[in-house]
Amino acid sequence: MRRKNNNPLQKKRQCYFCYSNLTQIDYKDVNTLRRYLSSFAKIVPRKRSGVCQTHQRKLSNAIKQSRIMALVPFIQR
Repeated sequence: MRRKNNNPLQKKRQCYFCYSNLTQIDYKDVNTLRRYLSSFAKIVPRKRSGVCQTHQRKLSNAIKQSRIMALVPFIQR
């Protein structure tokens, strides 16, 4: 059973890409992609990152593509 959130001051987190009106997520923009990687270079889940479902799919594809191009590491050492 879920508990009801009674705190009116707490807002729902808005998607960064929807808020910024970004239509495409570029795999070459490493600084933006690193925001959505954990300390172990894993892709951060939607619930923790606050990204909407459509942008999470595009984001994960961009991260995977930049890993193949060796812009973002597969693992951290």
